[in-house]
Amino acid sequence: MPAPRRFLAFVLLPLRFPSFGQTPPAQPGTVLTADQVKAQVRIAAGRRLRPMSWPGGARVAVALSFDVDNMAPALARGETAPVALSRGEYGAVDGLPRVLRLLDRHRIPATFFIPAVSDILHPRMIPDILAAGRHEIAVHGWIHENLLALDNEAEEQRLLDQAIRHLTKVVGKRPVGYRAPSWLFSRFTMGQIVKAGFLYDSSLMASDDPYEVTLDGQPTGVVELPIEWILDDSPALNLPGGVMPSPDLVNQVFQSEFDVAWEEGGLFVLTMHPHVTGHRSRIAGLEKLIAHMRARGQVWFATHEQVARYAKEQGGR
Repeated sequence: MPAPRRFLAFVLLPLRFPSFGQTPPAQPGTVLTADQVKAQVRIAAGRRLRPMSWPGGARVAVALSFDVDNMAPALARGETAPVALSRGEYGAVDGLPRVLRLLDRHRIPATFFIPAVSDILHPRMIPDILAAGRHEIAVHGWIHENLLALDNEAEEQRLLDQAIRHLTKVVGKRPVGYRAPSWLFSRFTMGQIVKAGFLYDSSLMASDDPYEVTLDGQPTGVVELPIEWILDDSPALNLPGGVMPSPDLVNQVFQSEFDVAWEEGGLFVLTMHPHVTGHRSRIAGLEKLIAHMRARGQVWFATHEQVARYAKEQGGR
């Protein structure tokens, strides 16, 4: 099948078209009053925090991020089949080293969101990441747990506390950033992020710009560095069985998003995974994207922490 048709097939996979006469899905929201509808939306975008300008006169801030999931999601689901685990282990064995070599060549900082279990299984990763002196380590759960499925406040708090303690011990300082595993929040997650004192979160999608998260209508002080599925390598490039577009097609989307961010003076956050982008054909695409960014010029490459601190200081004026 030609690449564009494969891409269309990929896009249509999540869609479900009900047959004639089929019972439609329940719609509980249809019976809610206006006040009840408002009460459903507990987490929302507050103050927009795009600054008037970025450091050094840059037109755009670029925050590259890597979710170092490796084997953690499979283990969280109870999967122990060697082949399935090895697919994730690729991220530690070849993917991450290849990513780090690329970042070193271009002297670009990045943020690595790491489930604690990923570090436990491959303890050389974090020292290798920190060796460059420019990268950030941030929290990404204990074992890439599904917080929605967990639906247990005490258990979620226990896992978050374990993850923070583990990374603090390994890194030598407490992480200031959080990204929910699979970008899934439970009804307890935002409150626990605030309670933990995180500077920023990077799991929500309400804007292209940094913004302050509100919880139950109140500002939290937490900076959101928004993400998006179209700016994530996994949905398009991590499907088994070859049902995926060409990496070049995915790269075109990334490049177009960057170009508009550059024109608007905004923020470009890209989410990648060493076990996905770390493959040879995909790392080549990332290198092309970086070359395109360099050619445009006036780009501030920064960690998520650097962007969040600057946006909190200079944004919203």
